[in-house]
Amino acid sequence: MTPKTETTVGIGGAAESTDMVLNIGPQHPSTHGVLRLRLVLDGERITHAEPVIGYMHRGAEKLFEARDYRQIIMLANRHDWLSAFSNELGVVLAVERMLGMEVPERAVWMRTLLAELNRVLNHLMFLGSYPLELGGITPVFYAFQEREELQNVMEEISGGRMHYMFNRVGGLKEDLPAGWTDRARTAVRAVRSRMDRFDDLVLGNEIFRGRTRGVGVLTPGAVHAYGVSGPIARASGVDFDLRRDEPYLAYPELQDTLKVVTRQEGDCLARFECLLEQTHNSLDLADACLDRLAALPPGPINQRLPKVLKAPEGHTYAWTENPLGINGYYLVSKGDKTPYRLKLRSASYNNVQVLTELLPGTLVADMVAILGSLFFVVGDIDK
Repeated sequence: MTPKTETTVGIGGAAESTDMVLNIGPQHPSTHGVLRLRLVLDGERITHAEPVIGYMHRGAEKLFEARDYRQIIMLANRHDWLSAFSNELGVVLAVERMLGMEVPERAVWMRTLLAELNRVLNHLMFLGSYPLELGGITPVFYAFQEREELQNVMEEISGGRMHYMFNRVGGLKEDLPAGWTDRARTAVRAVRSRMDRFDDLVLGNEIFRGRTRGVGVLTPGAVHAYGVSGPIARASGVDFDLRRDEPYLAYPELQDTLKVVTRQEGDCLARFECLLEQTHNSLDLADACLDRLAALPPGPINQRLPKVLKAPEGHTYAWTENPLGINGYYLVSKGDKTPYRLKLRSASYNNVQVLTELLPGTLVADMVAILGSLFFVVGDIDK
């Protein structure tokens, strides 16, 4: 019998499978700020992803314990710098609940109006920046033009362009300037008239759709497992919105106008579509608030507070539907003028966790598209 000989051709470095570890960030234009992604690659495919956070951590929750109830509003204002008014709102709602305080009706409607204008400002930033990350520069210019329209009325009423500091325990800082509601209505009308640019320029662009359709599909199971919320969760078919399901402020009276936007696909395109359609609905809600404010009689905009404000001993939890998702505030008081504990549950913190589930199996080329579609703010992660 002739002995058999086996010959293997092509032995070399390519025959060995060696994973490569790639760090994206913490200083990188694709990470929206100082976020680090530690990726393990097999060729061009991601096999493992780990978000590394904490580079911006400022210890806000510890600082809450050393500030009184008026001062903590300023600290809470800043973690999501695109949603400053909404950040303030959760804190004052928690303190007012502890105090058992009723807020004047005009303040309730004004808070609802400003929260929806702030939601539009937040979404416009991502509606412009997300196409920019995929190579489309034009939409960001239009987004900033619309933001300026609304920033002007927000700055007029509060004095701030990003950090409004207009909420107070018991209501709002001060009454509206004369003619402000008319100028706000004009701004809302102007922004609405030009929102179709995003439909035409972005959603109508075949390159954008090719980069986002079917990419980064997030399942409802992953949404629930990681506590994902906001437009990202609703794009995966998770139909939950606190404004409808546990309404606060004036939302119980706005149910006919409020539309909870959902999609079933769960991909990058669905997330962008949810964000865009929700922006349209927030403009409708702002108009409804302006109509109601015009019908209200003159009255106070806040409650008179004692010189030293102390919350009674106890604890409470307040949560709000922030532009990026659910914000929760767990407040513990020992009866002092400062919180004993104020724990913040921010939307971006939970939403970014799901990258460990979302990125493995995808190509490096799709990483930026997936990352950008989570619409997060790094300060909202690190607090």
